[in-house]
Amino acid sequence: MQLVSGREGIKAGSRGSPKPMSPSDFLDKLMGRTSGYDARIRPNFKGPPVNVTCNIFINSFGSVTETTMDYRVNVFLRQQWNDPRLAYREYPDDSLDLDPSMLDSIWKPDLFFANEKGANFHEVTTDNKLLRIFKNGNVLYSIRLTLILSCPMDLKNFPMDIQTCTMQLESFGYTMNDLIFEWLEEQEAVQVAEGLTLPQFILRDEKDLGYCTKYYNTGKFTCIEVKFHLERQMGYYLIQMYIPSLLIVILSWVSFWINMDAAPARVGLGITTVLTMTTQSAGSRASLPKVSYVKAIDIWMAVCLLFVFAALLEYAAVNFVSRQHKEFMRLRRRQRRQRMEEELSRESRFYLRGYGLGQCLQPKEGAVEAPGVYSPPPAGAALREGENLRRRYIDRAKRIDTVSRAVFPFTFLVFNIFYWVVYKVLRSEDIHLVP
Repeated sequence: MQLVSGREGIKAGSRGSPKPMSPSDFLDKLMGRTSGYDARIRPNFKGPPVNVTCNIFINSFGSVTETTMDYRVNVFLRQQWNDPRLAYREYPDDSLDLDPSMLDSIWKPDLFFANEKGANFHEVTTDNKLLRIFKNGNVLYSIRLTLILSCPMDLKNFPMDIQTCTMQLESFGYTMNDLIFEWLEEQEAVQVAEGLTLPQFILRDEKDLGYCTKYYNTGKFTCIEVKFHLERQMGYYLIQMYIPSLLIVILSWVSFWINMDAAPARVGLGITTVLTMTTQSAGSRASLPKVSYVKAIDIWMAVCLLFVFAALLEYAAVNFVSRQHKEFMRLRRRQRRQRMEEELSRESRFYLRGYGLGQCLQPKEGAVEAPGVYSPPPAGAALREGENLRRRYIDRAKRIDTVSRAVFPFTFLVFNIFYWVVYKVLRSEDIHLVP
């Protein structure tokens, strides 16, 4: 049922030519104040469903938050449908731009955002709404919104990840028997403001449009969605996390060139690097949710902490080996002391048994001392033996430092090659292949 007929509101002039009615009279008639238009009843009531064509213009995109797994977006939401009751022929213009206050006088789709966590309208300096009615009864309704939408994230490849965030537009009360949402032409369905930039992400050009029809106990409801692909830029994390942790690991290797006798210097350097690396690792997790899986940044920080801690343990091994000659000499002296005591005990028993034999037990002139009697080595020989032993163990300790100077950097280089190839090349290709 149309609001107006072809002859209503037309007055004949002096020559019989039609004369348009005044704008106020036309709007009164158009808005149903004189024709019985009911805004509570959808167009084509008891007939085919109303097809509502949607498109969005992204004005700003940002505040992607990992801890709460959501993002903020400012959009112009545009809906267009046909309401035959609003068709007109009396007014000369092809379309009419009406005041937003007239929105309450016409029927509108009950669209809502299924993954919305927060939203607000804009009213500065006036309501940011647009209502346009065309001659054939088409209605264009545009509104500016700021939305906080849920975006479940997979952070296994963080900070070299690509996140897919969706926006779902759904009908709340009308089933698909009454209302169907669909996207505008694919090239114009989702538009982005020119020069739009994000702090940590690149919004990729491809945007997947699709349908997400929902099935509830109350019926089958229309739903359309768009998927945004956000590729994280890791420049911030290189400067704030990767490069500092790399330098801390390299700093721990300076200990291999410090004299092993400088225990305070080497121990202080090792403990400082371990504590610094622990603080750096804790800082990398401060802005992330407490997920149960291992992230790429966790593996990097754990390996860096392992290398720093291994450098501290390396000096413990060097110090232990360099002091082994003292333990060995102490053991040798203890063995000599025991042997001397045993020999003295044996000699005392021999003389006691031979007591009273007189000259028979006394050695003849020029006779050689019994071979079982122990005689300690000269003092000079003992000193030379101790010095040679000390040099041997110190050389072993120095060899540990020499080997560590090559093994630690080489092992860390191999880890870096493996790490960056896996996460920057292989994982990235797998993510891009996911439909």
